[in-house]
Amino acid sequence: MERKLKVAVGIPAFNVEMTVAKVIVRARRHSDLVVVVDDGSTDDTALIARSLGAVIISHERRMGYGAAIKSCFEAARNLGADVLVTLDADGQHDPDEMPRLLASIKDNSADIVVGSRFPGMQDAGQAPRYRALGIRLLTSLTDTASHSQLTDAQCGFRAYNRNAFEHILPTEQGMGVGSEILMKSFEENLRVVEVPVSVKYAGLKTSTHHPVYHALDVIASIIKFTTIRHPLVFYGGMSAVAASLAVAFGAWMLSIYQNEGRVVTNLALVTFGLGIIAVVALFTAVILFTLINVIREIPRELRRDLSSLTRTAYDSGLDGN
Repeated sequence: MERKLKVAVGIPAFNVEMTVAKVIVRARRHSDLVVVVDDGSTDDTALIARSLGAVIISHERRMGYGAAIKSCFEAARNLGADVLVTLDADGQHDPDEMPRLLASIKDNSADIVVGSRFPGMQDAGQAPRYRALGIRLLTSLTDTASHSQLTDAQCGFRAYNRNAFEHILPTEQGMGVGSEILMKSFEENLRVVEVPVSVKYAGLKTSTHHPVYHALDVIASIIKFTTIRHPLVFYGGMSAVAASLAVAFGAWMLSIYQNEGRVVTNLALVTFGLGIIAVVALFTAVILFTLINVIREIPRELRRDLSSLTRTAYDSGLDGN
């Protein structure tokens, strides 16, 4: 007889006392346990969630969406879950669509299932135009960095099997965690699929971050990931460009000196500055490349222990039933 998978739902929550109850009640229909990560709320979010039987992980102060997702991953590992489903607490996602995400996990055709709010990006539904355009841009950047072909890399409605949340260790504190997870999933050769999900925006305060801040946070995460994973390409390329420009400006400066007998101070300063950038970028590339290769030799279990030193204390924060 096939063993029934233990499904945990992870819900990052910050000041959502008006919506969290409905999300928990509906999520419980399709799961074995619900974990609510109270990310420093100042309202009754944790009190309501606890009264409904959810496991509560409390952050003493607001640490960010990425930190909350990280706590969800840790909770799933510690509580012995086979599958983790994450969704927002503001009512944007429909918990009754969870079976749609779980299907590919249960038939072992995917390690990660990502909900797509705009399949094919043809119809943004209720989403404001600026949001749809932002998702298109961020998804395109994430696809480029992760070598994937998703249509909605920013949707937080996802399902992960145990192989996924055992191998991926999120480190981003902010909104870039969604892209980080997808980029790391490519490194781990995990199977990622998308399924269409509905989305509700009308009447909801769906984000506590300004859309520009959200976008910059994600872009910064993508750049950081790319520079760390490919330092020789990124910093080495920067060094080559800076060196080429330094040679060009230096040649121009020497040409003027030979023809007119004077040194153009501005050209000299630009040449010197570009030379410094080229040298610093080259050393950065070599040092990062060396460090990354050393870290890759560290056993995964030790890396997970080292990573856990920076997280909120799980044991002290877990105060659910």
